Amino acid sequence: MSYQNTTINRILFPQIPFWHLIGGTIAILLFQFVIFAQTPNITTLEDEQTLIIEGNSDTQVFSFGKNVIVKQQAKEVFVFGGNVTIEGRVEGDVGTIGGSVIQKENAFIGGDVIVLGGTYQSEIQKPLRNAGKETVIIGIFEEELRNFAKNPTAVFSPTLTWGFVAQRIVSVLFWFLISFFFTTISPGAVSRAVARFQLSSLKIVGIGFSGFLFTTIGIMLSVAFLPGYLSGVISLMMLILMFLAYVFGRVALQVSTGKLLQKYLLPESKHSETVAILLGVVAWTIILSIPYIWTFALLLLFSVSIGLVFTAKTKNQWQRV
Repeated sequence: MSYQNTTINRILFPQIPFWHLIGGTIAILLFQFVIFAQTPNITTLEDEQTLIIEGNSDTQVFSFGKNVIVKQQAKEVFVFGGNVTIEGRVEGDVGTIGGSVIQKENAFIGGDVIVLGGTYQSEIQKPLRNAGKETVIIGIFEEELRNFAKNPTAVFSPTLTWGFVAQRIVSVLFWFLISFFFTTISPGAVSRAVARFQLSSLKIVGIGFSGFLFTTIGIMLSVAFLPGYLSGVISLMMLILMFLAYVFGRVALQVSTGKLLQKYLLPESKHSETVAILLGVVAWTIILSIPYIWTFALLLLFSVSIGLVFTAKTKNQWQRV
């Protein structure tokens, strides 16, 4: 089967160092420039959008918003928002987010090929690869990821478009259904979470932020020091737990906010659980749509969510702060 038509070849953490790509991407986002060893073998074309890797070296190339062409040899190549063209030899992995990997006729890739938001193209039917290496291709959001690489600050200040408004309307509907579902099947758990947050909001935020911080550090340390299969499993478990905590915490916070708004905006005769949920969902959707402010609001949501989970079974009496 041609590699050109490959969509997803098995995704197994013990076999694919996918978290290496995530770690490289985080480093790229933090520094927002191209990071590579000081070597004369790397040059930039006149358009300032393409890096040329020449000569034989063990250079690990990380590029942000630029295309990379490997003329001769490199150790590994990871690109965010650009294409990777292999004309020579790459001993390790090749990955790109928001771009494509192009392997020329006589080129060789020794490691895995990981593409998110693009394609993997080879000029020959059976490209030169080491046996047993994996190819992972998820061809979605290519244009969005490219635009983000060129203008990363746009994520903090989204443009007001009809598409943006439509997304927020869908978000309101989605979170209203989720919140209504949770309050229907487990009203006691949601009510207790709302009560805990109202009685001791600062303590819950502090506990949740500490938990969020330690969880993030734990994921980074596991990726850095543990074997690939073990760090993958641990990281996946932590991310799933954080996601579940976020969903429950956001539901509780939306209900709490909705009840507060309902108290001041509507007469008591009009109060209802459904109206409170709707008001809370709309309020948080608007907050999470405000440029720059949404980043702090999202951090607050994660902190509250994790804090509510950590304090769910405490027997201490919560006092108002």
